[in-house]
Amino acid sequence: MDSINQQQPEDNFENLEGNEAWKKLKEMAEGTSCFFCSDIKTGLPFSTRPMSPQKIDDNGDLWFLSANDSHKNAEILADPMVQLLFQGSKYSNFLNIYGIAEVSQDKEKIKELWEPILKTWFTGGVDDPRISVIKVSPTQGYYWDNKHGNAVAFVKQLVGAALGKTLDDSIEGKLQP
Repeated sequence: MDSINQQQPEDNFENLEGNEAWKKLKEMAEGTSCFFCSDIKTGLPFSTRPMSPQKIDDNGDLWFLSANDSHKNAEILADPMVQLLFQGSKYSNFLNIYGIAEVSQDKEKIKELWEPILKTWFTGGVDDPRISVIKVSPTQGYYWDNKHGNAVAFVKQLVGAALGKTLDDSIEGKLQP
């Protein structure tokens, strides 16, 4: 029996490098939340928590605000390798990013990233002494998406099911520096 990828009438792989990779990352991850995973060790459960990047810059770096007394910050200081798992919708915009995290107390960056809703966690406001910045610089990633949006993807799936053919609108590939 053929694999699903061999049954595709369209090309559904596209590896992206450099600026194209980081453009795709920004497009897929901006405005969404992720599972931020740290303390990654083979064969052992890792630490994970939901977080939202405050900013994704043009270099693909993801910026988060975090409590400087959190377990996450301590884990990053012990081992800076992290994994970010994004899901933009039920059917598309899946993103897996590995990177190197760096914790700082950069007050200018905190002011740049600050939003009033963050006062929920940092009750002292933008000058709360517990705020730290986490910068994640991606080293590699992988994405799964669709080419023409959820509506077209859904129609292609319906037509494919009716015809007994693999007609999906998926696209996936590696994201590399």
